[in-house]
Amino acid sequence: MSPSLCSPLIAVSFAAACAVPGIALLTLAVNPLTGALGAFNIFLYTCCYTPMKRLSIANTWVGSVVGAIPPIMGWTAATGSLDAGALLMGAILYSWQFPHFNALSWNLREDYSRGGYRMMSVTHPDMCRRVALRHCLGIIGLSTLSSAVDVTTWNFPIISLPINLYFTYLGYRFYRDADRNSARKLFFCSLWHLPTLLLLMLTCKKSVVGKKEKPEIIQSPR
Repeated sequence: MSPSLCSPLIAVSFAAACAVPGIALLTLAVNPLTGALGAFNIFLYTCCYTPMKRLSIANTWVGSVVGAIPPIMGWTAATGSLDAGALLMGAILYSWQFPHFNALSWNLREDYSRGGYRMMSVTHPDMCRRVALRHCLGIIGLSTLSSAVDVTTWNFPIISLPINLYFTYLGYRFYRDADRNSARKLFFCSLWHLPTLLLLMLTCKKSVVGKKEKPEIIQSPR
């Protein structure tokens, strides 16, 4: 498609045609909380995260919030509430995005620099690697916290520890070596680490989401 066929007006019209029915569907067919989260995420992505890419490295933190909201929406869609389990799911996705994206952006530094995008890998390379490692460690803590808030059984922190430790090891290699190879290994590990972690979480779930206790039947005396 040539640039003339995709003007700003067409782009905004197409986005609105997708966003408005989508938010309405979430609000009316699911629940208002999920619809509100969807609307907020669209605003955060379009009005905050996207313009911030050329202004500040803080765009990565804002973008990680954008990526953390969809699993929270999944939780609120199933339960109708914004509880500790929803926040935990969001926190895991939030932390995972830093090693995932920082490793990816490391090998694209030249492209980001030419495009005028302010990314950690371009302007603060030491911070880029340090933050990636920090959040690899954070996922280990969040995996343990999942049992403390009754989302999973205590088996989960144990059986997820090997993949979390390997992920952290690659994060350390990226922090120490600061080269294209270590960044590539961490990025590709992130692609299978997250689905594996969530699958293990599913197999160790503490209770069925949204499950309600059956009311006690009291028999009247005869």
